[in-house]
Amino acid sequence: MTTDGRSGRTLTAFATTAAALCLLAGCASSATTDTAAAGAPKSSAASTAIPTEDVVSGVGADPALRAELPAAVRASGTLTLGTTLAPGTAGLPHGGQNAAGQNIGLDVDLRNAVAKVLGITWKVQYGTFPTVIPGVQNGTFDVGQDNFGVTRAREQVVSFATYLDDGQSFLGGSADKLTSVTGLTDLCGLTIATSPGSTFQQILTAGAAKCAAAGKSPYTVQYFDDSAPIFLGLANGKVDIYFGPTLSLKYEAAHLPGTTYLGQLSTTPVGFVHRQGLAAGEGAQRRGQRADRQR
Repeated sequence: MTTDGRSGRTLTAFATTAAALCLLAGCASSATTDTAAAGAPKSSAASTAIPTEDVVSGVGADPALRAELPAAVRASGTLTLGTTLAPGTAGLPHGGQNAAGQNIGLDVDLRNAVAKVLGITWKVQYGTFPTVIPGVQNGTFDVGQDNFGVTRAREQVVSFATYLDDGQSFLGGSADKLTSVTGLTDLCGLTIATSPGSTFQQILTAGAAKCAAAGKSPYTVQYFDDSAPIFLGLANGKVDIYFGPTLSLKYEAAHLPGTTYLGQLSTTPVGFVHRQGLAAGEGAQRRGQRADRQR
């Protein structure tokens, strides 16, 4: 976990506090605006029900943590958060939308719990997965959240306040003959679907030569910004394996008929991202100063 000064300490503290509250409650959800959640079911029976347990409204403010926020943030009471919009339920348990159009998922519950702890309001803005971290770098967003795994490359440009250890796992479709995947050479000759600009892409790219070294045909990788077409590909046989986050794939295996969880390759800490060497809130302050100069 990387932190910078008071901003890093504050982000780390509130992320840890809120994550503990969320995970202890199973990350079930409230039905309030931008907080309804979808934790994985306690049984493995397939179900499309979205849990509605409220795990956020009982969270209280922490005056000591709020006091550590920069004065500009305390005065405005807001921080800009960059993330991706997740329509439907394909992105659960991390994020999605229910039938009423409310944002749901454990990520939503977590950020709303953090806001309550700090006594602030998130100004949520949407980008794509590859654009959120650059948006944090250039000051468009004060904080980024999108199940971002901590990698050496990312630590060169942003700092992390970690709250979760998630993994890199495999999901098979109904036509898949594999019962488990323990390494990349198990994927040789298959078509793998994953998201671009992700740790999953990095792992598949770095390991591409392993099949040839083992005397096997290479795997083919297809990239999708949305998981919905991946699930369609698994169903119609055009995709053999989905390589994605462990929590999401375990959730899908329990909820989506015809899919099988095949195992985990590795784990990575996940966290909020913020600018290096820049206190939370200063980004918004500097943007305001730039706007004033342009008037």
